[in-house]
Amino acid sequence: MSFQDENYLLRTETAKKLYREVKELPIIDAHNHGDIKEIIDNQGWNDIWEVEAETDHYVWELMRRCGVEEEKITGKANNKEKWFALAEVFPEFIGNPTYDWIHLDLKRRFGIEKLISKETAAEIWDQSKEILKQEKMKPQQLLKEMKVEIMCTSDDPRSELEYHKRAAEELDQIKILPTWRPDPAFKVAQNENWNNFVDDITEMYSEESNTLNGFLAALKGSHDYFAEQGCLSTDHDLVSPYTKKVAKKRAEEIYNKAREEELNQTEVLDFQAFLMEYFVDLNKEKDWVMHLHIGAVRNYSDKLDEELGADAGGDICRQDLNIVDNLRYLFNLMDGELDSVLYCMDPVYLTTMASIVRAFPNLYMGAAWWLSDTAAGIRENLEYTANVDLLTKHAGMVSDSRKVMSYDSRNEIFRRVLADYVGELVEVGQVPEELAVELVKDLSYRRPKKMFF
Repeated sequence: MSFQDENYLLRTETAKKLYREVKELPIIDAHNHGDIKEIIDNQGWNDIWEVEAETDHYVWELMRRCGVEEEKITGKANNKEKWFALAEVFPEFIGNPTYDWIHLDLKRRFGIEKLISKETAAEIWDQSKEILKQEKMKPQQLLKEMKVEIMCTSDDPRSELEYHKRAAEELDQIKILPTWRPDPAFKVAQNENWNNFVDDITEMYSEESNTLNGFLAALKGSHDYFAEQGCLSTDHDLVSPYTKKVAKKRAEEIYNKAREEELNQTEVLDFQAFLMEYFVDLNKEKDWVMHLHIGAVRNYSDKLDEELGADAGGDICRQDLNIVDNLRYLFNLMDGELDSVLYCMDPVYLTTMASIVRAFPNLYMGAAWWLSDTAAGIRENLEYTANVDLLTKHAGMVSDSRKVMSYDSRNEIFRRVLADYVGELVEVGQVPEELAVELVKDLSYRRPKKMFF
């Protein structure tokens, strides 16, 4: 087997057959961080750095790990200098999914077979730069070529969704829907930023900012507005999940204090628990799906946070979560009434999560997320789901990507690993081949389409 050939990640003949069944299926992406303005403007890109690394903190982290100076990552160096710096250290990425993703992008989208290195940097730069001038390499054309059928972006409740409106009017083969992501409302511990959010959203929806009722009404106004633009789900970043019944009077006291001064940790958690129940109520009314992303510690590197701010590559996974106790109230609140998908960056929680979703018919295991979004992590996620819960109930793949170019490569790896895992079950006599075919088709396309849309 050669590097990323037709049998890439496929170890058995059955796996190869199963992959052929799903290879050309359309992509349903219920969670990503796509730049919808970039897609609608459809201007394309000037060079390979813009396409593969300008917005990708996965790439930035590995470059720093290899000793590349920040000037050539997020600094003022020009894109060619940054690409050459990346190419020089790229062989050190071997074994990391970034090595796979970017090489797949080069092979599938650019037709470039060269391995990225110091020696090939100039050739790949020049060749890709010429290819990027072609009409087929613009965002909308790429999404059509990749057969992206539906994709959901992640959006601030304050967004006016102007580009989503344009997408609904201008795009005929691709449906791009917003996702309501109320994380700013949740971050009451960040007093100044939270108060700015309160002021913004209450003004936007003509509600009073000096009362909890006004704040909640503004959130509902945003939720309703998103629904008008086709939104079907919400997404929640639960760094330290904590849910319980919190009386509205208690929430009002905390809200009033937060408008004036810093809260203590108990007050922060109580207010977040109150809000989480409110979000559940809003979603129940509209029968939306909730994505729960659990346990990502943001901005762990103080230096990166101070110098570059959020989403710069200073985030880590945490291993001190109490999912069982702290989310029990929420799961029982949703029981039988609201679908929710669970994602956790650290695979140590897979057994716990799979046993939880087994106990509630409307909870589902989500795709291997973030640092677990690797060939090994995807397989482990599927194995735990199959052995503890039901693989047929898995929510399917989401790209979680900021880059148009990588939607296809990430889905390809998921489908290859899925075919390889299920193919192995066939080979050892655990699964009939005819049912295996339907299973891989289901998880690759039909299941997420039915569940989310």
